Amino acid sequence: MITKILEVYNCTVATHFILLGFPTRPAFQLLLFSVFLATYLLTLLENFLIILAICSDGQLHKPMYFFLSQLSFLEMWYVTVISPKMLVDFLSYDKSVSFNVCMTQLYFFVTFVCTEYILLAVMAFDRYVAICNPLCYPIIMTNQLCGTLAGGCWFCGLITAMIKMVFIARLHYCGTPHINHYFCDISPLLNVSSEDSSQAELVDFFLALMVIAVPLCIVVSSYATILTTILRIPSAQGRQKAFSTCASHLTVVTLFYSTTLFTYVRPKLMYTYKSNKVVSVLYTVIVPLLNPIIYCLRNHEVKAALKKTIFYKGSGPREDRALRG
Repeated sequence: MITKILEVYNCTVATHFILLGFPTRPAFQLLLFSVFLATYLLTLLENFLIILAICSDGQLHKPMYFFLSQLSFLEMWYVTVISPKMLVDFLSYDKSVSFNVCMTQLYFFVTFVCTEYILLAVMAFDRYVAICNPLCYPIIMTNQLCGTLAGGCWFCGLITAMIKMVFIARLHYCGTPHINHYFCDISPLLNVSSEDSSQAELVDFFLALMVIAVPLCIVVSSYATILTTILRIPSAQGRQKAFSTCASHLTVVTLFYSTTLFTYVRPKLMYTYKSNKVVSVLYTVIVPLLNPIIYCLRNHEVKAALKKTIFYKGSGPREDRALRG
């Protein structure tokens, strides 16, 4: 223990980290750059179009689509925290990142992850009220409550990330630590710390348990009640219509939770596995890309609004001029 303390106090305090990223041949780096750039731009475009469609179509001015627009807005920033630096590193030999930039990236990424956990639980609650208490739905899910719930998601995400950062940023890092990852995440930082990180890991575990377990319980209990209610509907058409309103959200929840659950419950342990970067790509790149597609494929109202936004607006002025002529 004494030796460990002496090593910490004798080391040169780290001002930069080296992100090892995806060490491959230069030609393959260019291929990865092209793939991830296309994925990033497509993710931004998909989510932007969903937000635009929801804002411009009065039929989508409902709590369900308000929360969907919040999710799309969140995921635009969620991928932007990670992708630009990753794309630059594909083309650069200098993969260093300053301590302050690394901590800033970590703070916002944790904020968005925690916010998404809670927002998905709020969306599950919205579906529960809509299906299990349809007559009371307009009374319960008012604009004021929806705004409060959305604001609460962001507030909880910001506070949770701030508490985690207090414990992670104050750890000692010696020299220029090499992080075997493509962004500054909790697990790699805990592992390259030159001092005992058990306290930071304990705090992170407790907060992760709260942010993941509580929303997950809300999601599970909401959908258990929804499933019971749907099974009581006498007609098959009625059951299918009721289930279709929550199928997209349930798919998104399953994807997000399944790819992040084990990573953030035991972050330091997860970092020891070689599959860590592959799992991280799933929830930082693939899931945000798939979420808008899932909502469009399963939701006829969103598809109709997107078609109207993309196609009809462009042809509207010409049609108006033709009618006037």
